[in-house]
Amino acid sequence: MADRPGRLQKEAVLRVGEVSAVTGRKIFISVDRDKNLSELFFDGDVIRNIGVGSYVDIRKGFLSLIGKVEGENAQTDDKRPSQLAYMNGRRFLSVSLVGFLDRKGEFFGGTKELPLVGNEAFLLTKEKVHQVHNLLKNGGIALEIARSEYEGYDISLPVDGLMNSHIAIFGNTGSGKSNTLAMIYQEFIAKMRARNVAAFQANCRVVLFDFNNEYIRDNCLTEHKRVFNLSTRNDNGDKIPLGAGGFNDIEIVSILADATEKTQKPFLKRALKLQQQVNEAGVPAQYLRATVQRQVIQVLQMSDKIRADLLLDYLRQVLPETNADGEVIEIAGDLEWHNIQSEFRLRGQQIYLRSTPDRITETIAYQTVDLLDLADDDIKNLIMLCYVQLISDVLANRAQNEHIAPAINKLKSKQGDIRKIFDPAPDANLFTSNVLVFALSDINLEMKKTVPLLVAKKIYEDHKRIGGTRSLNIVIDEAHNILSRESFRESESWKDYRLETFEEIIKEGRKFGVFVTISSQRPNDISHTITSQAHNYFIHRLINQKDLQSIASAVSYIDKLTEESIPTLPTGTCIFSGMAGQMPLKLAVKPLDDHLRPKSETLEFVDLVPAAG
Repeated sequence: MADRPGRLQKEAVLRVGEVSAVTGRKIFISVDRDKNLSELFFDGDVIRNIGVGSYVDIRKGFLSLIGKVEGENAQTDDKRPSQLAYMNGRRFLSVSLVGFLDRKGEFFGGTKELPLVGNEAFLLTKEKVHQVHNLLKNGGIALEIARSEYEGYDISLPVDGLMNSHIAIFGNTGSGKSNTLAMIYQEFIAKMRARNVAAFQANCRVVLFDFNNEYIRDNCLTEHKRVFNLSTRNDNGDKIPLGAGGFNDIEIVSILADATEKTQKPFLKRALKLQQQVNEAGVPAQYLRATVQRQVIQVLQMSDKIRADLLLDYLRQVLPETNADGEVIEIAGDLEWHNIQSEFRLRGQQIYLRSTPDRITETIAYQTVDLLDLADDDIKNLIMLCYVQLISDVLANRAQNEHIAPAINKLKSKQGDIRKIFDPAPDANLFTSNVLVFALSDINLEMKKTVPLLVAKKIYEDHKRIGGTRSLNIVIDEAHNILSRESFRESESWKDYRLETFEEIIKEGRKFGVFVTISSQRPNDISHTITSQAHNYFIHRLINQKDLQSIASAVSYIDKLTEESIPTLPTGTCIFSGMAGQMPLKLAVKPLDDHLRPKSETLEFVDLVPAAG
């Protein structure tokens, strides 16, 4: 009983009023006449008084019901609203319940029970604010990255619950989303390394696709990372190791060729099987030459001129263009077509090749095969073998040119970029560090869509194959570049394949320890399947109505007041909502130091054009 006067005094200071009405989950509180100041002094601290957006503690027996103030109004004694009513101290708060504190002081989201009319309402002390905002389980690892925006208290987010989940970070340009992304992973990597460097490097991988080269600074995220500075403009960029599969991997080749699933991908499988047979032969070049010589013999005995000319064109893609003296070779130079006989004959002679096939060995086409050899260029060999396989398929009536040729043409058009970006050496290792950043700013638009898809697909499949207790975090900054539903620069089938690949990762990856983080300024452009599958959201300022509608449909547990505040959020402030927390929180993410920040600052003309003299 000795502390009763102190407790009563404390409660007298913190009391704001009492419940005056309960309508469903909506609670109305009549504020005491002496609680109209903006701040209160309590235990040496300045506490912000009750207001819209703050929390209130409604006492019902041993239970503390926590509500959020959504609105307030004032009434005169005759119950009619009046501009002078607040002077008489009659303020009424509209409150919605967000959770409750049990006897042990543990916060639970949701509504357990409703208050009674006459229950007292109190301001939250600093201790209770921490209890409400405490997201950590006992023994959990904390990420200290933000403060509560209203009260200004530090908020710790849990590693388990946040980093082992899919995360979506949305916000207009300049709203602070790059700082949020960097802050989350900077703190996560630092905490994991401080806990156990060897275990973190062995069991955890972080892969970031950086479309604007924002995260390549030495200390951004971590100094212990490997940055791939990719370029299609010159040969000076880094190359991505493809590992043991290289250009023998059907998934890699299919992605590079933009291959369709039902026609072109089966063809590429046959081409890769041919490549394997050539490589495993005792003398690969000799095996290849024997294969092409058999094809030449079959082509020169054909009676269909259109198909024969088509296959001769394919042979021109396979055979050398010049001889040892550098002279141009025309493989049909000694051939002419006889329309009546419907067959080839030697030019100027009455030697018909279908009738006398043993004379085919005298033709330029057949003899040019002796000059054929494998190059030291894997992608060039792959394209050549695709033509060899296509010739075989057309001869066997297994494939039609118009269905297969686009895949080969795509490989041909990309081969220069492929050489600049990928390293097919089988002994090359991608994960020389467990934190990788792929800098994509200096590569062309087509490869910006290809590289993230290929790398994500490869590391995801490799991760599933390895199994075990390991984690893989795939981070996609400016995700609308690769996950957009509105892209018109590619075929519908290929766009569907790209989206389906990432949708599979985000839908199925969790069970394999694969977690995706996306960051974008246009959530409406991103596949709704992907945005809706995120577990935790950091929502910065968004103004576009379609983006706001996309957020409202994907994040069903944001209350109306919080949702309406999104267009007016200050830079660096976000709404955090998801499975890691019991209720939406408005957080001010701590700014990183200059040398740790991503390179995303807005240029200022004061610095660009300094005052003269």
